[in-house]
Order: sequence, then C-alpha cells, then structure tokens
Amino acid sequence: MKKRLALILLLCFSLTMLVTGCAQKPAETPQNAGTQTQTQEPADKSFQTIKDKGFFTLGLDDAFPPMGFRDEKTNEIVGFDIDLAKEAAKRMGVEVKFQPVIWDTVVEELNNGKIDVIWNGLTITPARQEKIAFTQPYITDKQIIVVKKGSPLADKKALAGKKVGIQAASSAIEAVEKDKATFDSLGELVQFDNNVDALLDLKSGRIDAVVVDEVVGRYYLAKHAEDYQVLTENFGEESFGVGVRKADVTFLAELQKALDAMKADGTSKQISEKWFGENLIK
Repeated sequence: MKKRLALILLLCFSLTMLVTGCAQKPAETPQNAGTQTQTQEPADKSFQTIKDKGFFTLGLDDAFPPMGFRDEKTNEIVGFDIDLAKEAAKRMGVEVKFQPVIWDTVVEELNNGKIDVIWNGLTITPARQEKIAFTQPYITDKQIIVVKKGSPLADKKALAGKKVGIQAASSAIEAVEKDKATFDSLGELVQFDNNVDALLDLKSGRIDAVVVDEVVGRYYLAKHAEDYQVLTENFGEESFGVGVRKADVTFLAELQKALDAMKADGTSKQISEKWFGENLIK
C-alpha cells in the first residue's frame, strides 16, 4: 500500500513539473513568433525620401575648379564632380540640385539637413569620418605647393618665416600640420574662403606660397602657366569620397551602387579624361 501511495505521489509530482514547464515556455504562435525580429530597428528610409522628393541636394564650394565651379560665360556650375553627380543621379532615377556653401561649415550644413551630399573634392580624413559617412574613394589627390613663377623658394624648408595661403577648413590644413617641422617654421598660415582667392593673392605678392589640392592647382596653373610654378615636394597623398549623413544608410548604398556601375562600364573614365586628359579614377 505504501509503495502504491509513493508511486502515485511520484506521478503527481512529475505531472506538476510538466505542467509548470509548459506554462513557463508557451508554444510559439503567430502572435509571438519572431518577436525579437519585430523589435529590431527598421532600415532607414533615406533613399525613399530622396526618391519621393525626386532629387538630392549637393553642397559644394563653387570656386573649386575643376571639381565644381561656375563657367565664366554662362555662370552655370560645371566640373568633374558635377558630371559624376549628374550621371549617378540619373542612374538612381532622381535629379541633383547644386547648393553653394561656405566650405568651413559644409559638414554642419549636411548634418543639419540643408544638403544631402558633399561632393566637391572632399578628402576622407579620420576627423571627418567621426562626423559623416563616405562612399568608397573614387580619386587620389596630393597637396602641392604653388609659388610665383621665378620664385626663389624651392622646397618646404624655404617656407620658413613665409606667409602661406590655404583654404579654410580644407584637408590641406591637416596635411601641413602633420608636417610639424614645416608647420612650426611658417611665418603665417593665411586662410582663405577659396583657393582661387589664395592664388590671386599669391600672384599679387601678398603671400609667398599656396598649399592646394593637386587637381585644383594643376587645372588652374594650366590656364595661368606664366604666373605660377609647382615645387617638387608636397604634403602627401589623400583620397576623395562623397560625404553623406551617417544615418542615411540606404541612400549611401544606392549611391555607391551607381558609382560602382559607372566605373565598371567606363563612364567615370570618360568623365575623368574630359577634365584631366587622363583616367584618375581610383
């Protein structure tokens, strides 16, 4: 009798544990299935927003030839980056609008939503990567030193005590600062709103040299070869990318897809040859 009672109690205990276990782990239902997936953040709608309005706004310094500048005859914004942007926009099924900005506030303009991309010979730097996202690099550049034709200045050591012009908020400033010996020797680093103004001041003798992107300097010097010359030394290479807001993940992905396709079918090469006479696409 005791054995039978013990067996009955054991069975009751086992049934109780089974029922409790089932209560703690309910069967998956359509209502609770995939709950973890449902709580994940949805993909951003940045590209859909661009498609809905039909265009993206490109911020640029419109005095930055040959990347983006105003045609002297028509006042239309033209340039290497402009042609790339128009082609990319067409492939993305939208248009592109151009918005000139003050370069030293361009990142703030982007993150405040006043523009959608920075596409204007924008150097990829660690400092900028903390604030915005970039496409893959599409062209390589250098920071060259431009002096007046016939200048006695021959190298970076000769810049000691001299006034050197540079564009405000440009990567050229970081490049010069990295060369501590040269930077510390300078008489003054004079900042300008744009490179054209700096080169004009160089021509007039108000400064002694200008540090500028090679793509800009070479293009400008080709038109004014009688006024300037480039020193052999430079402040290092850098890569250009298109800047977008960090949150605009889907927009960045579609833009990169268009750039990749343009490179693959040779369109980027053709645009590069139009503006530089050779293929500089990275």
